[in-house]
Amino acid sequence: MDLLFLAISAIFVNNILLAQYLGNCPFCGVSKKLDTSIGMGVAVIFVVTLASIFTWAAYRYILIPYDMGFMQTLVFILIIAALVQFVEIFLKKQSKTLYNALGIYLPLITTNCAVMGIALLNIKHEFDFINMVVFAFSSAAGFALAIVLFAGLRERLVISPVPQALRGTAIALVTAGIMSLAFLGFRGMVQ
Repeated sequence: MDLLFLAISAIFVNNILLAQYLGNCPFCGVSKKLDTSIGMGVAVIFVVTLASIFTWAAYRYILIPYDMGFMQTLVFILIIAALVQFVEIFLKKQSKTLYNALGIYLPLITTNCAVMGIALLNIKHEFDFINMVVFAFSSAAGFALAIVLFAGLRERLVISPVPQALRGTAIALVTAGIMSLAFLGFRGMVQ
């Protein structure tokens, strides 16, 4: 039951993107088309889950025992960058269409503060391995859910009668704010 509560909390209540607003760059950049946002969501889920496992293990079994906790940020960045390179090579070989659709945003996963934020939150909350994996996967799934919902809304906004002054980025940011408010409504579920 605790794992289910942790997962629901990470996806809806403390959504990494809409409640904590980490990962804004790909959220605004990749969310113009639904298929591209789904690809980005899957890539983020994969990278965040693997990065969390490797960073948690490096912190727990290398940095802490050798009293090198101060190296945490540097080590985490190196692990995340290596994993993103792996994903980029894999997508280039397996799904050229998705690789081209993601364009510049795929390397941006390396600098996506959501990936680093989740890795650091795992350390901050002192999760054991199972809780860490559930939290990381659920947080990334919450990111994917938010970006896919936002892409659906943005596609709908293209055909909607939006006033000239609000077209483009302006209405996208207003919509993101309304989505954030909607997700913040889940906070009342947790005491």
